[in-house]
Amino acid sequence: MNKTPDILCIGSVLWDVIGRSASHMQVGSDVPGRITRLPGGVAMNIAMTFRRFGLTPALLTTIGKDEAGRDLLAACAEMGLITEHIYLSDDLPTDVYMAVEGANGLIAAIADAHSLEATGDKILRPLEDGRLGSAEAPYSGCIALDGNLTLSLLARIAVSPLFGAADLRIAPASPGKAERLQPLLAHPAATIYLNLEEAGLLCKTRFRKASEAAEALLTRGAHRVLVTNGARTAAKGEKGEVHTADPPDVMVTRVTGAGDTFMAAHIAAELAGTQGRAALKSALAAAAAYVSGETRS
Repeated sequence: MNKTPDILCIGSVLWDVIGRSASHMQVGSDVPGRITRLPGGVAMNIAMTFRRFGLTPALLTTIGKDEAGRDLLAACAEMGLITEHIYLSDDLPTDVYMAVEGANGLIAAIADAHSLEATGDKILRPLEDGRLGSAEAPYSGCIALDGNLTLSLLARIAVSPLFGAADLRIAPASPGKAERLQPLLAHPAATIYLNLEEAGLLCKTRFRKASEAAEALLTRGAHRVLVTNGARTAAKGEKGEVHTADPPDVMVTRVTGAGDTFMAAHIAAELAGTQGRAALKSALAAAAAYVSGETRS
């Protein structure tokens, strides 16, 4: 495929192995359910949501030249994603994410993104060698970046001229990686998407409400933030102002990928011209449709 992308998605592209059960679960539970393997990873989930909104994203990530990698590349191409800028590794395996979900939400998950971390800045070469941009003429479109990259690479991105002209949208990937975003918190062109737990970890405290978290992040120098809180009120903070909106009330059938869907839906709404609280409500509606199962994986 040789096409100009509408947006770049940088970060984790891997296989999601998800076990889901209709039963409530706890540590040690052994219950019937279904196990699926689907293309996943934060960057991938965001890219797939962009496709549902009619946008064409390009992926910047690493995939192994193994059987799992060949299958994953074929799945990406079938969905209409631009894969020509992906770094293909001869010696690293394709990454994988494994999660168990019950009727009471996510029980446990393990992200094996070691290949992405080991590849480092090789995935950014298209932004500097002229294919997508260079230091002299940096990419000026929208970039969705996830926190599965290493702390050192994220710190370099925070000051890199390669990202100096971009509309930068950032997600932490998981609560365990939220603190990696610290170097990017005060980036003058960054919009950071967090859930309440991730916002607390980034601020080294706990918040009761999304609006409190958004206010605290703005105080710490954030340019713009969006904070979700599951089925509770979400908040958007920018220029010292915080606006809130409530997500639709739906029956939750899945949770993995909900935050990525929210982020992509919000970006797509803004790229289509919807702004402010209306864009926030549009993203919450898309995430609600996803967790209820109304939207296909």
